[in-house]
Amino acid sequence: MPHTHSLHRIRIWDLPTRGFHVLLALCVAGLIATGEMGLMPIHFWLGYTVLTLVLFRLVWGFVGGHWSRFSNFVPTPAKLRAYLQAVREQQTPQSIGHNPLGALSVIGMLSLVLLQVFSGFLSDDEIANAGPWTAFVPADWVELATEYHSDIGKVLLIVLIALHVGTVLYYKRIKHEDLITPMLTGDKVFTAEVHASRDTRTSRLFALGIFVGCAYVVYRLVTLA
Repeated sequence: MPHTHSLHRIRIWDLPTRGFHVLLALCVAGLIATGEMGLMPIHFWLGYTVLTLVLFRLVWGFVGGHWSRFSNFVPTPAKLRAYLQAVREQQTPQSIGHNPLGALSVIGMLSLVLLQVFSGFLSDDEIANAGPWTAFVPADWVELATEYHSDIGKVLLIVLIALHVGTVLYYKRIKHEDLITPMLTGDKVFTAEVHASRDTRTSRLFALGIFVGCAYVVYRLVTLA
């Protein structure tokens, strides 16, 4: 009789992580669109929302569900080397949460988004729109921040998003590994038991409290003047 493996549906991505992912994607798309169309009041509010989301994700990376914590997906140099070697040998193992390259992509995306938001805080189009921190720094800093925000940072962010989307589609079509559905449903199917992420009503209310706290921090940052 052939040996069979039972399948286990495991909660990997908790609801706060999934909500963050969807909201960040929508807000960043909105930022790019409103920036191009000159809808600056909406652009500013979307920027404040993005900063709130990123601050939340940074906190949640220490206290959130098991696979949302940085300690459980950010690779050590040794793990990264081993993963790259497996990729070269076409023996890539299934990852439970983010694979090492995906983890680096997450860190890169969060860093680039933060840099884009804070450069926006220091930007001034010299017409009618200025970031909330422009009064605190020298004019040459404002000029550099404005150039980065409107030209360099925007392009880098669009390129990284394109790479991210392209990678997800590559895994879906070529490697036959669906990365989209688990980020929407929270669950992955494994042939062995693995550690599940905590995703209860209490943990979700806790996440909501963290999000509100992050929103207050952003409010204070915006109203420093």
